[in-house]
Amino acid sequence: MKDFPSCFGENGVQVADSSSSSATKTAQNLVTCVYQCQIRGSSCMVTVTWSKNLMGQGLSVGIDDSSSQCLCKVDIKPWVFSKRRGCKSLEVHSCKIDLYWDLSSAKFGSGPEPLGGFYVGAVVDRQMVLLLGDLRKEALKKANAIPLPSNAVLVAKKEHVFGKKLFGTKAVFCDNGQIHDLVIECDTASVGDPGLIIRIDSKTVMQVKRLRWKFRGNHTILVDGLAVEVFWDVHNWLFGTSLANAVFMFRTCVTSDKLWASQPLSDSPWSFSERFSETKLQGRGFSLILYAWKNV
Repeated sequence: MKDFPSCFGENGVQVADSSSSSATKTAQNLVTCVYQCQIRGSSCMVTVTWSKNLMGQGLSVGIDDSSSQCLCKVDIKPWVFSKRRGCKSLEVHSCKIDLYWDLSSAKFGSGPEPLGGFYVGAVVDRQMVLLLGDLRKEALKKANAIPLPSNAVLVAKKEHVFGKKLFGTKAVFCDNGQIHDLVIECDTASVGDPGLIIRIDSKTVMQVKRLRWKFRGNHTILVDGLAVEVFWDVHNWLFGTSLANAVFMFRTCVTSDKLWASQPLSDSPWSFSERFSETKLQGRGFSLILYAWKNV
């Protein structure tokens, strides 16, 4: 299933606790974030992918134009034997983009995405069009750049989550919004008919009963006063192999198009370049895609 541009590859992140070490090897330990940025007055998508494997941490940055065509990409290899700070220049349609990073003091948890002590920035014409991390002053000084008045906006994120009955992550559903704890509870091994429960900040916001009959569907919940569309597909959990995964999507962008609700998630091509182009012009929304893998 391809839901992001093919030039950025398959993505995901492990956000479960340390007891998840027995997770299936087929799942990748990655997290991918897509930011909407302004480069010389044009809207572009910058995709940042954090990875983690036995060789160490890794980082990939790709730039996508408004028609979702991959313009360029740079890979920073696993950092066990390579320097954790540096810069690289990219050329996009006669436009020079300088990428700066410093992860020498980065702090990591169980996942591949750093928690603090780092920066990653993209500079065009001495303007910092994208700046990630908490070392903002250091980044601006190193790049000799100024920040843009309008910051880049996180518009989409995709993760892998692991568990047996509980699958959790954190999410922000609007610009500068509150960080919420999101938990999906589903026990497909139950003797009775399994159900699905979604909680945000320990509060139940959605419950699906008779899941064997409703293994795919969609529902709308309210978070921070916003309508959030929830889509789920747990068919593979119920009727697939032990290594199968379920798919969940949380989308805040409100559109008149209901194509997503009319297609089963496992059958839909779910091309990110196609889907996002339908919604990004309607306003700045946010989409969170979760691939949930059961530990065996």
